[in-house]
Amino acid sequence: MIPELLRLHANEVKVGAPLPFGVRDEHGQLLLARGQIVAHAGQLEALLSRGLYVDGEEARAVKEGRAPDESPTRLTLFDLWGQAVGQLDRLLRSVDVEPGFPTRCDEFVARFMGLVQRDPDIGIYLSVRQDPRRFNLYGLAHALHTAMVCQLMAARLGWTPEAARSLVRAALTMNLAIIDVQARFAALGRLGASQRELIAAHPTKAVQMLEAAGVTDALWLQTVAQHHERPGGGGYPANLTEVGELAGVLRLADVFMAKISARVERPALPVQEAARQMFAESHGSQVAAAIIKEYGIYPPGNHVQLASGEQAVVIRRGATAHTPLVAAVTDRTGTPMVRTIRRDTAQAAYAIRTLVSDSSLVQRMPPERLYGPAD
Repeated sequence: MIPELLRLHANEVKVGAPLPFGVRDEHGQLLLARGQIVAHAGQLEALLSRGLYVDGEEARAVKEGRAPDESPTRLTLFDLWGQAVGQLDRLLRSVDVEPGFPTRCDEFVARFMGLVQRDPDIGIYLSVRQDPRRFNLYGLAHALHTAMVCQLMAARLGWTPEAARSLVRAALTMNLAIIDVQARFAALGRLGASQRELIAAHPTKAVQMLEAAGVTDALWLQTVAQHHERPGGGGYPANLTEVGELAGVLRLADVFMAKISARVERPALPVQEAARQMFAESHGSQVAAAIIKEYGIYPPGNHVQLASGEQAVVIRRGATAHTPLVAAVTDRTGTPMVRTIRRDTAQAAYAIRTLVSDSSLVQRMPPERLYGPAD
């Protein structure tokens, strides 16, 4: 049942006190669970400016002094990823209105990197299986997914934690100045002259905003400034011929993620083709190879046909790049199943035969159904 959403006002949320109810965005997505704390007035103002809502039944229960009918929901990792989108939105929009941005950004980075580490397969699934109905969140989701790619790559190549954090910070803030423009482009597929100018200047503008907010990490700032530059020239905004290592890495991850993300004017490129292009364009770089190894030949989120005749969705990477764990979503005749069944594609009877291009069935299926309560 779709919850009744009531808009919250400033006097209904107390700074520094545990929330008496969960707060949600306009779509009903849980942003802060009951019991969490809004730390300061600036955070509350930023939240309210974006629109803050509460489930009507939960609000009435609190007003009447009774417990809500349902017990507090145990958040899944998918819920936490959903919350991360709203949290990043608030963080980026607060850059020039709240003090302490570097600290708040580091706190978010720590939580986000912890979320990725808890289950990388779920992060990869969400980057591959994006919801095409939510183009208004494109810029935020793109930043999170690109940051995840950078984190996984850095771990695979044994980067220091400090370098990995600088790269993740840069990925999350690289498009600070054009989050709304990205959403418009993803949803409408066209931009005016002024918006194209914003895109051309966004690396420089983002650095200016970060510096004004108190960011002093030179590596972070350089990476944001140069993330669209290309070694040897041909990039923007400065057409540099020499580019910092982290900026080069971020450009690869940024472009890879953009290619596998749908927009209204074009479908997503298959991961396998995007990976092939990235490897070729980087001349077989170590970084590109690491990203490809993290995703595998059939990454979580791919819709595949099995030797058994069943259609399935990849949910976990396997012992080899060709043998992931999948959840069968149809029987051998192609009829959708009420309950998904896990198949190990290392077994010949369930080996992957091909990718399935029509993923409308999977798009309608909640990921929790695929992964099950144990995950």
